[in-house]
Amino acid sequence: MGRGRLRIYLGAAPGVGKTCAMLGEAHRRAARGTDVVVAFVEDHGRSYTRDAQQGLEIVPRRTLAYRGGEFTEMDVDAVLARRPAVALVDELAHTNVPGSRNTKRWQDIQELLDAGIDVVSAVNIQHLESLGDVVQSITGVRQQETVPDEAVRRADQIELVDMTPEALRRRLAHGNVYAPEKVDAALSNYFRPGNLTALRELALLWTADRVDEYLQRYRAENHIDSTWQARERIVVGLTGGPEGRTLIRRAARIAAKGSGSELLAVYVAKSDGLTGASPEELTVQRGLVEDLGGSFHSVLGDSAAEALLEFARGVNATQIVLGSSRRKPWQWVLGPGVGATVAREAGDIDVHIVTHEHVAKGRVAPIRRITRLGKARSAAGWGIGVAGPVLLTALIEWMHSGRNQQTDMLLYLGLTVGAALTGGLFPALASAAVGSLLVNWYFTPPLHTLTISDTANIISMGVFLAVALSVAYVVDLAAARTAQAARSRAEAETLSFLAQSVLSGEKALPALLERVQETFQMESVALLEREEDFGPWTCAASVGPHPVSRPEDADVDVPVGDKLALALSGRVLPADDRRVLGAFAAQAAVVLERRRLSQAAREARRMAEGNRIRTALLAAVSHDLRTPLAGIKASVSSLRADDVQWSPQDEAELLAGIEEGADRLDHLIGNLLDMSRLQTGTVVPLVREFDLDEVLPFALRGVPPESVRTEVPEGMLLVSGDPGLLERALANVIENAVKYNGPGRVLVSGSLFRQFGQGERLEVRVADHGPGIPDEAKEKVFEPFQRYGDAPRGAGVGLGLAVARGFVESMGGSLTAEDTPGGGLTMVFTLPAVPGSAVPTDPAVHHAEL
Repeated sequence: MGRGRLRIYLGAAPGVGKTCAMLGEAHRRAARGTDVVVAFVEDHGRSYTRDAQQGLEIVPRRTLAYRGGEFTEMDVDAVLARRPAVALVDELAHTNVPGSRNTKRWQDIQELLDAGIDVVSAVNIQHLESLGDVVQSITGVRQQETVPDEAVRRADQIELVDMTPEALRRRLAHGNVYAPEKVDAALSNYFRPGNLTALRELALLWTADRVDEYLQRYRAENHIDSTWQARERIVVGLTGGPEGRTLIRRAARIAAKGSGSELLAVYVAKSDGLTGASPEELTVQRGLVEDLGGSFHSVLGDSAAEALLEFARGVNATQIVLGSSRRKPWQWVLGPGVGATVAREAGDIDVHIVTHEHVAKGRVAPIRRITRLGKARSAAGWGIGVAGPVLLTALIEWMHSGRNQQTDMLLYLGLTVGAALTGGLFPALASAAVGSLLVNWYFTPPLHTLTISDTANIISMGVFLAVALSVAYVVDLAAARTAQAARSRAEAETLSFLAQSVLSGEKALPALLERVQETFQMESVALLEREEDFGPWTCAASVGPHPVSRPEDADVDVPVGDKLALALSGRVLPADDRRVLGAFAAQAAVVLERRRLSQAAREARRMAEGNRIRTALLAAVSHDLRTPLAGIKASVSSLRADDVQWSPQDEAELLAGIEEGADRLDHLIGNLLDMSRLQTGTVVPLVREFDLDEVLPFALRGVPPESVRTEVPEGMLLVSGDPGLLERALANVIENAVKYNGPGRVLVSGSLFRQFGQGERLEVRVADHGPGIPDEAKEKVFEPFQRYGDAPRGAGVGLGLAVARGFVESMGGSLTAEDTPGGGLTMVFTLPAVPGSAVPTDPAVHHAEL
């Protein structure tokens, strides 16, 4: 049984029609005979959504009790037992009610997919985890329910459900999205045209990125090298020279002209005669590229032009930006420059040659050939070595009437040296062989035979051949040494970049493997590991399509010890490249080990924190919990004593003591359980809109009514959060304030204000007139098991404020302490308010706006 397929309908905002599109797809599949069920679809009171479910089988939901209410969630077990071919599961980013099978709905969907069930789901762009900060800056609202991007990226199909802002606002105004009483507030806040336009652009760009990933995968799987200009990608070629900054800025301006364009800067660690690069200048240019939103890449290549074009075609680039050559005019006799070569070979890629102030002012280092002899030079050497002696013989025959063998042999020797200098060893050997035969045949007595009669002529021929071979060998050896030096230099530059990437924080293992893939132009790279020397291999990390699962299946594998191996697929590398690859492999092993050490350190810190909590819990149990238990036991024992006759008044006091002790136990145990939930990260707010008036009366139940005074405007403070958690937090803080309050009553006040970048916020202040605390202790009181000053044992375990802050922060708010004017302490709650829920009437509120 294979894994199920996931199809996701992505929208820019609520109401664009994702659920209807999903239901329409279900009806189409059902009409084709597919077994389709509705596992969970929320109609939000919309009649057309409810009607669209008619004719589809609906799996009954599971009912869960939470905080005195009943909630329904998808019944994963029922869907698995039903085993349909396709299940519809709405609201991918939804947080399940505590007590559900999984914390998040996308985890429920993963279970269905693992069981081989296809799933159709829907999600809004604002619920993607990576876009949380962007959406908050646009709308002023922080989304509490999010889904990891990877859970959406793994979908087999992503379909964008698009609608113009004007059409969506009309749909909202007609009551097709929200209830009529919420329409005006929604239109004037979240559903403003600017907000919707920005969210729509986010959805379009994110979907375009996913489409681009699919396109690159398709091109790689089908070995398509030609450029498909589906999206503008501008590649800027850098040499490390001073003109690089100008080129980067010019390429960035070209990229800025098209929305969604991508800027890639590439430096070729080269060996074809281009100038050497300054590491300092390249570091500056790298930072400039990243500041402009682009990415910097370094590749290794024998020819800068070929490597640049290969990189551009590999990333499906549409434009290449190069600088005008810095060669001096006389240097053009050495051949065309990189710009001319790239422009000639680019094919359907546009090439921009950008002028700059360093044009024709010479390179940093003199031009020199540092690679093996090219095809053109080799062909020229063979032409000189084979055709040259024939032409020289014809010329000598035409010009000479007499014979001078020594002069003729010097001419042939010069021709052989020319062939050696041009084409290397083998053209020189050919020239020496052809030349010696022609000299012997035409100019050495007896003529027109291969016989040599004069001993001096034999010696001359021997010297001729020896000198020719010696010169050819020296030229070939010099070319080989030059190529080796160039390779060493290129390797050094690549290793320098590797070191820079480590120092600059580029420590993620996938990023390092991507650099290996780019540098060596490989299809895929995988870091494999195994537990034992002869155990099975597992993949620790990989990049590229179809990474290998065993080192023996790779084109290139570099072992790192006995239990790690770097495996590359795409082509076989020469031995020289493997030296650099070994450095990458060693660095990959270091990064992997560093990641594991970091995880171990986090686990150690978690265990240390757990040990500290357990130690504090033992201390609390040993005294703070035993004190009320001892009081309860003493009171119960007294009431049960047969030898004492208690008066009604005494019995009432003993029962009151029992009740007080039980209340203290309930409060202490509740705080201990709440802190345990906060420490383990299992506190999941059930976010909804509610009025502060719904929460405040319940938070005041544990204190005498005459001890607290409230100043909260009625009907204006709508909060976005979990009312149950806010009630507990307020109750802890208010009870603490009453306990330490001086003369007068504790004041609880509420107001709205607008905070820059975060939209409307609700502020609740709990002010007492007690002794207060100094500034250096204002943060310490929020730590677990902290009791300020000389608070007696048995007065609590010091968890009330820690629990309160934890609850508030889980809802996206904050809890801080400040001094009360005139003496005392004020606890300040700041919580997200419902956008547009109220218009502040207090002038002071307007002055608080930033």
